[in-house]
Formats: sequence, C-alpha cells, structure tokens
Amino acid sequence: MRSFVPTYQIIRRAGLVIVLSMLLSACAIEGGVPNNAAAPTAVPLGQATSGAATATAAPNNAWTIGLLDQPRSLLPYQASSGAARVAAPITELLFPSPALAYNYGYTTTGVLERIPSLENGDAEIRKFAVYLDAAGSITTTVTEVITQVDQLVVTFHWNPQLRWSDGQPVTADDSLFAYEAARAAPISTDISDRLAQIASYERIDDHTTRATLRPDVASPTYYLSYWAPLPRHLLKGTPPDQIFSGEFARKPIGYGPYALERQSDRELTLVRNQHYAGTPPPAERVTFTFLPSADLLRAGVLNGNLDLAATDRPSPELLATLARDRAQGSLQASYLPSPNWEHVDFNLDVPELQDARIRHAIALGTNRQAMAEALFGGQVPVLHSWVLPGQAEAAPPDQIARYDYNPDEARNLLDQAGFTVAEGSPIRASADGITLTFALLTTEGTPIRQQIAQQFQRDMLAIGIDIQVQALPLEQFIGPDGPLFQRQFDIALFGWTASPDPGGLLLWSCAAIPSPDNNFTGDNFTGWCKRDANRAIREAVTSLDFAQRKAAYLRQQQLWADDLPVLPLFQRLGVVLAAPGISGVQPDGLAPVTWNIGAWKRAAPV
Repeated sequence: MRSFVPTYQIIRRAGLVIVLSMLLSACAIEGGVPNNAAAPTAVPLGQATSGAATATAAPNNAWTIGLLDQPRSLLPYQASSGAARVAAPITELLFPSPALAYNYGYTTTGVLERIPSLENGDAEIRKFAVYLDAAGSITTTVTEVITQVDQLVVTFHWNPQLRWSDGQPVTADDSLFAYEAARAAPISTDISDRLAQIASYERIDDHTTRATLRPDVASPTYYLSYWAPLPRHLLKGTPPDQIFSGEFARKPIGYGPYALERQSDRELTLVRNQHYAGTPPPAERVTFTFLPSADLLRAGVLNGNLDLAATDRPSPELLATLARDRAQGSLQASYLPSPNWEHVDFNLDVPELQDARIRHAIALGTNRQAMAEALFGGQVPVLHSWVLPGQAEAAPPDQIARYDYNPDEARNLLDQAGFTVAEGSPIRASADGITLTFALLTTEGTPIRQQIAQQFQRDMLAIGIDIQVQALPLEQFIGPDGPLFQRQFDIALFGWTASPDPGGLLLWSCAAIPSPDNNFTGDNFTGWCKRDANRAIREAVTSLDFAQRKAAYLRQQQLWADDLPVLPLFQRLGVVLAAPGISGVQPDGLAPVTWNIGAWKRAAPV
C-alpha cells in the first residue's frame, strides 16, 4: 500500500482477525469483524433515531466533543494504561496508531503499509544459538551448554507518504528514535514490558524498521513490536525524560489528520493538518471541552454546546435520566461494556481463604446481577472468567464453572467448611472460635467501588461473613510497597483493563506471584499457583497456533474457575452521547470515540 486509498482485508493471525482499512478517512470497517468473537454490542449513533432528520450534505466543518479528563500528555507514549485511555480520543488524531485496538482485534490506520505476519513474510522465525545456565534457562553468560532456539524477527514497512505536521517526512529514523528514547526513559510498566521482549530494534532503510524479539519470547502479538514515530528532527538532543514530560508532550506535532492549534485548562482545539498524507477529514476543526461531571456532559449535548460526549463513569441516576432523554428524542445514547472490569481477589495466604469451599460460598453469596442492575441498569453482564466475552479466547459459557447467586448453597458450603452461626451472633465461627471476618481493601475516590463494597458487605453479612471495608489512596493501594504487591491483604476490590490479547502470564503464572525473590513484581496478587494451570497459561501465551492457543486458554480458565482465586464481577459501562442529527459515530469498547471521525455527519437543519 503506497497511498492512503481505503482498502479492506482480513488477516487471521493467532486467532485475532486484523481488519486492514483506511481508518481516518470517511469510511468504516467493512468486510468482516475484527476477531472470532461476537461483534460489538454498541449501536452506531444516528441509525436508530426515530423522527430525526436524515444526514445530508450539511456542513460538517467542526465538531465539539465533551470529555471528563484532560490529558497531561498528548504523545502516543503514556505513563499508564489509564492515562493512555484518557488521551486516546486526542492522540489518535495526532498520532494514529499503526495498529489500533478495535473490538478486541486490531485495525490499521495507514501508518504501516501492512501488518507483519508469518504468511506475508514480514515476520519470520529464525534459529539462534543461545547459552543455557544450570537450570536450563537462557543466559547471556558463556556456558558449556549451547542450544538452538526459535527467535521472531518482525519487519515493519512505514508508509512513505507520512509527513509531520511541519511538513517534514516521517522516516524509520523517527521510529528508531522513539525506541531509543523509551529505552533511556521508560515511563510506564507497559513500556518496560515491551522493551523487555525486544532484543534489538533497527533501521533497515528510510521507511523500514525491524524488531528482533528475545529468544525466550514467542508472542502471538509480535506485530505490535513497532515503536510509533517521534520527530527526531525536533527532539534530537532533548533529554529523554523531557521528551515524555516536557513542553513537547503538551504541545506536540504529529502525523495524523489533525494538528494542535491551542489549549487551555478547559479546552483543546485541533485543526486540519495540511500535510496529512491521507484523505483530508471533512471537519476543519475539532474542539475538546473538559467538564467536571457526566451530568454536565449531558447538559452540554442537550443545550447544543457539544456535538458529542463520552464517559466511562456514568452514575445510576444519570443512566435513568438518559433513558428518558432517548425516549423523548432529545439526544442519542450508546452503551457499551468497557474493557475495564471489576473483581474481588482472595489472598490465598489467609488460612480461611485457602479453603475453596469458602471462596465458592463467597461467590454464591454475592448478588453480582443485582450490583450490575443497580450500577449500570443491567447494561453489562456478570462475568464468569477473567477472559472477557468479547475476546476470542473466552471460554464458552457452558464449559466453565458458574457461581450464580444462591445464598442457601453458600450457607451449606460454609457449614461444610466448619463455620457455623452461633446463637446470638450473626457471624460464623469455627469450633475453636475463629470467626469469618475479613478486611476488604479498595481504592478511595471511586464511587462505583464504594457502592460495590457496601453491597458486598451486606451480601456477606446475610450468609454470616463479616467484611470490614478499608479504602486507600490509589497510589498507596498499587504502589510497590503497598498491600497488593506486598500481599498484605485479606480480600481486595479493584479493576483491570483488558486488551485484544488476553495475555495472562503476569496475572496467573507461578513466577508472577510478588515476593522478595522477584523483587515484588508480577500481578498474581492472590498467590494462586497450580501446576496444570501454570503449564496451560504458559502454553496459551506463547503458542502461535490459534487452535492450540485457544485450547490452552480454555483449560486454564476451567481450572481457574474451579479453584476461583478471584471473583470476577462485571465490566464497567461506557456511554457515548450525541445530538439528535449526528450519524456515523461507531462507539467501541477499546478504540477511542474519535477513531472514525472522518465518517461523522451532521443532518441538515430542518
């Protein structure tokens, strides 16, 4: 692909279907779905509005979008996955992702000429000689034991027509520069994890780079081992940490359809990039307005100050109000499950929680459906696994243990475990006087978790378990010296963010249990370690054969659900609001709301 002419092609690679399309011109994904799972449930805005004017050739020269949070950085490299989601509606217009997460698959944006794959030859497996230590692990130290291992080599062809918004060409040197800057100043664990998988990243020619993965890395998502370009001609000589946190991070130049014009504490405006290599977007200007509450976003759409708004923090009261707004036709609203999902972790170092009957009883005694109804109006389903329903590797519902609400069965299990209710006390205790009392740790300043914790506390009291809720500041909760990584908790309530690829090695492998031996790294906070499950997750995350990979994920999920080290609750809910006459918006749980802004239209005035 030597230009930005829209093309559509489906590539199936390790079970993820990659839809190749020109994303930011006036078109949408066609020709298939991005993975082997169900299609997204969000309704495209503008298709189901009764009585609304049909979109015609009305002026589409400007959009005003309302958001809750203003990003600190506008670069494609962010300090956390949460910061990346906050910035994505803007950064995707400045720095289109070479491979954009969409519907738990990936779609290109024309930044790369094609997605590397083993089939098209841009990815290949080479044999390399490595040294093994006494334990049989790969080492850089010279030993007497040498073996041959497979090593993935991935070549990226960058679109030669790309231009920075100052008119300079985007080259392979810019991608290499970004890699070297990230290596010198990794600003997030996500970036550190990516760097740890790469043995080398090099320039091949003006528009080609090549990543060589480490010999012990066999990742099905090898095609994500690129580094989004940064303008070397402007940043050469800048200290790497200043690149990611200094003036350029706040006022960057990019290669996307829009360029930054101005920003203030409450507003940010982009204008059409005159040097954009693709089809010019219809709108000359896009303004982002940052408001302190979702209620104000709704008001902005209703009063015409906003064309569109997006939030992932709707209150139950707002959802009820939006239902009335939709019925009256005063605005459009689309609901979709977020990749952020809530869960309750059991610390398996706590003696009582080592008994699976108690963990199962807690699950059966938790009315998760009632929580979902109260918080999200039933717009999100209860989860039964850590692999989300939208992911291709999700276990079929009839092949995994479920814990539907059944407080009577929960009480029976607690009786079997030797914890009974003594006369005059609502809390169960063992024969030697140990009560079922647990501390539930969660985060401060998160209303949804506060409501979940309160309902969980009531549900547990109903089956004889005492829950003491303790909320901590987020930085303390997830800090390296905090209770999660130090594993100093009974039960913890928090969230994870899913991506198209389930991964799971850092969540469920035995080596990922934080401990002094690994400097308290890894996210297996429960301490769950089962030989068969450990083998299954390692096979799942390293296999390049989708059938083998999916089978391994199924085995791991079945073992996980049977043992239940974590009680999955539900995904959060994302909401996109739009004025009645707007069409073409296609909300997605993973892609930012602006992912197809070139396809948006406004109906002609009636």
